[in-house]
Amino acid sequence: MPATAVPGMLCLLLLGGCMQLRYYTQAAQGQYALWSSARPIDAWLNDPITEPRLKARLHKAQQIRQFAVTELGLPDNGSYKTYAALQRPFVLWNVVATPELSLQPLQWCFPIAGCVTYRGYYDKSEAQAYADQLRAEHYDVQVGGVPAYSTLGWFDDPLLSTFINYTDAELARMIFHELAHQVVYVPGDSAFNESFAVAVEEAGVQRWLAHDGNVALQAAYLQYTSRRQDFLTLLRKYRAQLAALYASDVPDADKRVRKALVFAALQDEYQLLKQHWGGYAGYDRWFEQPLSNPHLASVSTYDQFLPAFKKLLEEKKNFRAFYAAVHTMSLLDQSERRRRLQHSLPRDP
Repeated sequence: MPATAVPGMLCLLLLGGCMQLRYYTQAAQGQYALWSSARPIDAWLNDPITEPRLKARLHKAQQIRQFAVTELGLPDNGSYKTYAALQRPFVLWNVVATPELSLQPLQWCFPIAGCVTYRGYYDKSEAQAYADQLRAEHYDVQVGGVPAYSTLGWFDDPLLSTFINYTDAELARMIFHELAHQVVYVPGDSAFNESFAVAVEEAGVQRWLAHDGNVALQAAYLQYTSRRQDFLTLLRKYRAQLAALYASDVPDADKRVRKALVFAALQDEYQLLKQHWGGYAGYDRWFEQPLSNPHLASVSTYDQFLPAFKKLLEEKKNFRAFYAAVHTMSLLDQSERRRRLQHSLPRDP
């Protein structure tokens, strides 16, 4: 599930007057380092020391990028036309925190991006230090690696070593998703933004796979999406259990005991799910840290309104008309926007 962040762009806007100077300084330095290490794709392709495997991945990314423009109507700008090789597994790490007995994440507010439920760091140790500070204040905290983010069209985003080796379909999914954020983005409305981007991503990958015509790739992606849906269904199940527990009149001490039991049950059921998948361990990394509320806090962010956006795309029949309709919706106040999206969601039988 791709994450979107704009720490570098925000810090450039805020650096002069921000009290949290250290945070914005690391964000400025991290973004500058990213830009400095990025080179045009053609430069990498023409460089004799570039490994053949990387050349193949960059060439594939060029094809996907062109498809995004010609077939999906996504922005034809400088994004994903350069490549940066990073010496780390993720471009940044997001810190997400909730109260001990709540699934409501803390928010951090910035100009342009609005309020978001994460705080991004380019250095993992700094993310962990901030997480430790929040834990000392009795918050549940998760630190998660992020392979890519969007600067929302303010700057040209590079391809990164953190995701260039994804399978072809997953690479396409990542590029389509992040470019969609450059088409429409509403500050402070993550569910709207992410559900829209996922709608573009899913429809885009479906068309790209049909265009590519690789039957084996299509089958592999279907398996990937099936596992992903299984995993999200599992998380929603246990999120619902925690939400009901926290809303109950049970004493806090009992809630803590039951909370631990819920997370233990989630761990156990995940092991059964892995057996159903034939031992596939692609989601093991999600369980690396002790499970806590932030793991489940934002489960629905990426698909809360996905069915509504899919329906709208089907009605509009082409991407440009779809983008125009979504842009019009983005100009509404949040309550009206949510009302219209909620009205379009499928009704329970």
